[in-house]
Amino acid sequence: MAESLQQLILDTLDAQSEIHDTRSLTIPSQSGPATSQEDQISILGALNSLLSRDMIIYETHEIVSHALTPEGSQIVDLGSHEARVWAALPGKGEGAPFTVPQLKKQVGDETAKVGQGRAFKNGWIGKEGDGFVKLVSSIEDTTKLELQEIASTGSLQAGEKVLADLRKRKLVVQRKGQWFTVKKGSNFSTSTAKPETDLTVDMLTSGAWKSSTFKKYNFDAEGAPTNGGALHPLLKVREEIKNIFLEMGFAEMPTSSFVESGFWCFDALFVPQQHPARDLQDTFYLSDPKEALRPEPAYYKTVSTVHEHGGFGSTGYRAPWSHEESSKLLLRTHTTASSAHMLYKLAARCRGEKLEGDAGEFAHGSSTTNGDVPDDGFRPAKLFSIDRVFRNETMDATHLAEFHQVEGVVADRNLTLADLIGFMRVFFNKMGIEKVRFKPAYNPYTEPSLEIFAFHPMLNKWVEVGNSGMFRPEMLEPMGFPKDVRVHGWGLSLERPTMIRYGINNIRTLVGHKVPIESIENSAAVMF
Repeated sequence: MAESLQQLILDTLDAQSEIHDTRSLTIPSQSGPATSQEDQISILGALNSLLSRDMIIYETHEIVSHALTPEGSQIVDLGSHEARVWAALPGKGEGAPFTVPQLKKQVGDETAKVGQGRAFKNGWIGKEGDGFVKLVSSIEDTTKLELQEIASTGSLQAGEKVLADLRKRKLVVQRKGQWFTVKKGSNFSTSTAKPETDLTVDMLTSGAWKSSTFKKYNFDAEGAPTNGGALHPLLKVREEIKNIFLEMGFAEMPTSSFVESGFWCFDALFVPQQHPARDLQDTFYLSDPKEALRPEPAYYKTVSTVHEHGGFGSTGYRAPWSHEESSKLLLRTHTTASSAHMLYKLAARCRGEKLEGDAGEFAHGSSTTNGDVPDDGFRPAKLFSIDRVFRNETMDATHLAEFHQVEGVVADRNLTLADLIGFMRVFFNKMGIEKVRFKPAYNPYTEPSLEIFAFHPMLNKWVEVGNSGMFRPEMLEPMGFPKDVRVHGWGLSLERPTMIRYGINNIRTLVGHKVPIESIENSAAVMF
């Protein structure tokens, strides 16, 4: 039908030069003019197809018409509600007045309810005792006449005010339509053969391209939108946290070693070799290779002695030292293992050793903070890292076996717990987490120790987001740090602040194979 309709339009233009009103056309397979809106929609499709080939141009004319509702059609057939009420009643003095129940029984509930009021308003009926009677001998049912005019013409000569009243009574509805004036285009032809859209190898081989008509290239057409890459919410929050650290003067630690030895992950931090965290149910151990190389012999000996027999003011754990336990290879359970590496390097000058470029790498070239006392080699430092850690945990709404840890250490002389709490409040406030509180806790390698909690508005409860404390002398002094050096250490999950920031209440909807790509692409930027 589409092609036959296009041919009709072209033939009519060829004969008349212009189609003034497309409502005058007779669509193929129809017997009368195309006056309905459905017909004009079909014509519009044919016009647009011809317009894309510059065969015609057309102008659109908007029209507003009215159509009867089912109730309006009923009134055209039976008369208005008020007229039916009037017709059912006896004339005054000609019979007993109709009561309301009698009237409802005669004309129906809806007609009695609506028609009674309008008949009273028109002065057609009146009340007599408990019933109603006619007051006039004849009426003109204007509502029926108006609806008959609308049914035949789609409009009403009485004007918009009457139409508005009929719309309010839900007897008519307004309909918007259109018709078109059509003229010849620059490529007018009576042939509906479509131009070629592609130049094919066969056309080039046969030479058919010379006589073919090609569709004009539309340089204004928009191409299909391309999908760009999107940063995961964790990466956005990671970048923001990194910027906060850099803004506060921290240097980033290298943390590329996912595999660590039991010595650096636990022993160097003064974690006892019998601690439950070192059990198989909490830590992933490697099966091949199983053992790591021994660290620097003197430092290894000092650490093992402090564990087994004590030292530096400590009684130690008084438990046998296992070289096998210390040399086991494992997936690191925290990035504090990397912090231990860095602190050991930072203490090199204190041990009388020299490392190339260590001042710039760890301490930004800072000088000693020991006043007039001879330089003991210590330089204050602020270090941070953000990387993955692994724990053999049962997965739930807030725990995964693999997650990211934000780690930070501050080393200087005579630091206090108040300094640590004050720093953590400033740090979390920069992240946009204002509701933070601390609870005393136990960690083998920090004393005193604090757990950090933040309020999660979606879960409507306090959620643990990190751990912190001051590293013990049994950890720091074997590395070679002076006795007055204190080191703040803290670690917090990257996932939980991200969940709070994005209002996520289940970590498995943030990380994992079930996370929809759309949620990643549409995630908001992070601005702590």
